[in-house]
Amino acid sequence: MSKTVKIALAGEGGQGVQSVAEIIAEAANEEGREALYIPNFGVEQRGGVSVAYLQIGDEPIGSPKFQTADIVVALSDRAVRRTKKYVGEETTFVYDTSIEGIEDDLPKNAARILAMPAIEVSKNELNPRVFNIIIMGAVIKATNVVSEDDAKAALEKKLGYKFEQNPSLRELNYNALSRGMELV
Repeated sequence: MSKTVKIALAGEGGQGVQSVAEIIAEAANEEGREALYIPNFGVEQRGGVSVAYLQIGDEPIGSPKFQTADIVVALSDRAVRRTKKYVGEETTFVYDTSIEGIEDDLPKNAARILAMPAIEVSKNELNPRVFNIIIMGAVIKATNVVSEDDAKAALEKKLGYKFEQNPSLRELNYNALSRGMELV
């Protein structure tokens, strides 16, 4: 991959967008690639919109910010409105189907819009705690920015201590990653 992939992940505080960006950046680093992750938190620490800017490429990344993302993931109505400015004609825009009343706020200029039932899947099939890992799987599948194996290795690095305490969490997170990839 020669092009730098630009990703903007946004959601309400506590939805795990920063963790997802950090894990994907770690996976890219493990592959020997360049990764730049910049967190941006709303005015409120909890309950405000949280945006993670992530760039991954094979060459050094010159600037931490970007005008247009390759993929934008918005996990709340406020996140949809806040991230529309990063959408261009080649952008994939991903949002969760549980967000009601945002049809008029969805970007009109995106290359494709993916509506994902990530919250519903996490509640009904897995566990609400792995909602963000479902989103991570979707981002990885939509961009091919890192391999599934390296994503799992990064999950191990980030959550391995929890997996040791409760081994069933490993399988739960791996299933969430795979399920997110399937949803794309």
